[in-house]
Amino acid sequence: MFNKTGLIQLLIASGIVLTAGLSYAAEETANTALSAEEIDQQERIKARKAEIAAEAALAKKAEKGYWVAPRAYGTQRETEPPRFVKPIEKTWLKEYTDIDWLDVGADYRFRYENRENDFRRGVNVTDEPFLLRSRIYVAVRNKFDPLRFTLEAEDARRNHSNFARDNRDVDLAEPIQAYAELFFKDGLGKDDLGNDRPVSLKAGRMAFEQLDRRLIARNEWRNTTNTFQGVRATFGQHKNDWELDLLALQPIVRLTEQLNQRDKSQWFYGAIFDWRKWSDIVTLSPSYFYLKQDGDEVKYTSSGSLATAAQRLDRSIHTAGLRGYGLIGKTGLDYDLSYYRQWGEEDRTLTAKRDHRAYSYIAEIGYTADHEWKPRFSANYGVASGNKASSTGTQERFDRLFGFARPWSSNDYIQMENINATKVRAEFSPFTGVNIDTGYSWYKLDSATDRWGAGNNLVDATGRSGRDLGEEWDIRVRFPVVDKVSANVGYAYFKGGDFIKNAPATLGRKDTSNFFYVELTVSAF
Repeated sequence: MFNKTGLIQLLIASGIVLTAGLSYAAEETANTALSAEEIDQQERIKARKAEIAAEAALAKKAEKGYWVAPRAYGTQRETEPPRFVKPIEKTWLKEYTDIDWLDVGADYRFRYENRENDFRRGVNVTDEPFLLRSRIYVAVRNKFDPLRFTLEAEDARRNHSNFARDNRDVDLAEPIQAYAELFFKDGLGKDDLGNDRPVSLKAGRMAFEQLDRRLIARNEWRNTTNTFQGVRATFGQHKNDWELDLLALQPIVRLTEQLNQRDKSQWFYGAIFDWRKWSDIVTLSPSYFYLKQDGDEVKYTSSGSLATAAQRLDRSIHTAGLRGYGLIGKTGLDYDLSYYRQWGEEDRTLTAKRDHRAYSYIAEIGYTADHEWKPRFSANYGVASGNKASSTGTQERFDRLFGFARPWSSNDYIQMENINATKVRAEFSPFTGVNIDTGYSWYKLDSATDRWGAGNNLVDATGRSGRDLGEEWDIRVRFPVVDKVSANVGYAYFKGGDFIKNAPATLGRKDTSNFFYVELTVSAF
């Protein structure tokens, strides 16, 4: 017989169990709903963080833009304005003025050189010149926009030398820049990173650098500066995906004893285009230059001396080329390649003409190791054509236009003509602000019958002395001394090859040379 008390107890127990089960199920359902909400919130937070990171990356990329600085040795161009120039509000002068539209700069450079058996000279002597250079710079940049003004003056002197003054080292108190500019900050709108695409139109006297400095340069190492007079139009800036520079200039002849003069016999036209957006690993720079010389207007040579009748020649030289350089991702590898072709026509004598056909190419590859010293190792091979024995009716010597020779040789023995140069280098920075580089180079003449231009125009027209020009080892250390004072100490050793040993003009001359220098630069700001 069924026990009523047991039944009641069973029902009560079942109710308790059911209630607990329902409560647990409800709690689990609530917990599940809460977890889904948390997951959704976490996903939203994650997405927002990704957006913020993307915005930061875009802002960082926009700040840098598309510009990638080349790493090849000696190819880093002087900035515009030069590095010693600053906005006045960022100098110690801000304590005395609230001007925010003026750029100012002043620096002084002293260099002592010890050149033993300098092959740039025709005699074997030891020369110890003091090279002195002073520069001042003033520019009005945004007071009367779009109209701007720039003035840069330089005084270059050489003392304590065995040789007569020349315009390589001496140019007394001259304006090297004096131009007016129309500057439109966003004249062509903005690029896809939001950076302004400006337009700049300059007219007057200008000193600047382009490409890898080998064809157009200020020549910062040399004591005097390359200068032009004319007009220059620049569309875009380094940050943009593309940039175009158009030139119509006349070179300024540097005169040691009087004011410099515009070379009325020459016009130099150019177009340089930089395309940076095509690939992250390459900047492409096609270029074209045209140098036109009217022989009837020639008065001075490039060295500043009066031209002879035989030097008053017509020349018409076209130069077209392509440069490509870049960094290969995060591998540490970089490269710099260029090729230039020249053609045209020039007088061989006052009564006979000849074609101009020349070329040059340069290749450098480097590797920067992931180390706190930032060591970079590189190999470079460069060629600039020379006149062959069979080229009596054609000028095959490459014309370096207005370029910088120092990337070729620390001794200043090599110019961009009639040369085959192989170079290996190492560069590193062991301490903040301290930069050390060293290299070894092998030089051959491109043609045994053409001149060694930087070597006092030494030539063996028979070609019997061979092409082996020599070898060079150099080292340089640059470091800060105190605030606004920096030093540059270097040494270069050159050992001549068969060409120097056997050429008639150097028979019996010592075949090695030593070059040591100490340089101090003081900047006002």
